[in-house]
Amino acid sequence: MDGTLIDSMAFWACLAEEFLKSKGIDSVSQEILDAIRPMTMSQSAGLFLQTYGLPGTAGTLTVEMNEMMNEHYRRDIPLKPGVSEYLEALSQKGVRMCVVSSTAEPLMRLCLGRLGILEYFSFLLSCEEVHAGKDRPDAYYEAARRLGSTPAEIAVYEDALYAARTAKAAGFYVVGVFDQSSAACWKELAALANETIFDFLKEELS
Repeated sequence: MDGTLIDSMAFWACLAEEFLKSKGIDSVSQEILDAIRPMTMSQSAGLFLQTYGLPGTAGTLTVEMNEMMNEHYRRDIPLKPGVSEYLEALSQKGVRMCVVSSTAEPLMRLCLGRLGILEYFSFLLSCEEVHAGKDRPDAYYEAARRLGSTPAEIAVYEDALYAARTAKAAGFYVVGVFDQSSAACWKELAALANETIFDFLKEELS
């Protein structure tokens, strides 16, 4: 979802710093920011507890971060241009779709509902449910199980190189989607993917 269907990665990129600043931590190392990229929110909260000795638990910190992002999903985050039309075209062809995201399911539902595309998806699956980020294939396999299909029959759309690598190694067909937040990895993602989407507005489904 994030960076693929919706233009949210800039908000996520700032979340750790926004949250930690609210806790009185004004400087966050690039090492920490890089470490949390493949993590679920609860995993990130655990790292913050360990690194900064914050009061509370991973659960309470996760709730606080969810509340911060909740406001962005509720008000600010837009669809990527052309996504609605692309999903409608897939729907018209009878393609079953789901969303697999590191984002918590309530936030996914809130955002996709506001943006008018929730109806296209059979279900939403957060990596939180399988207790693993997209550096492991658990969530992709669970989605395949729920769809009643095999990995080879499923296309996984990803903007993040590490997630695309995971899906490809697990036997899924991979569609690389360009996002400005991961522009530095675009060549690698394009080389790895079975096909790519640079701009949804220019896509024509055959």
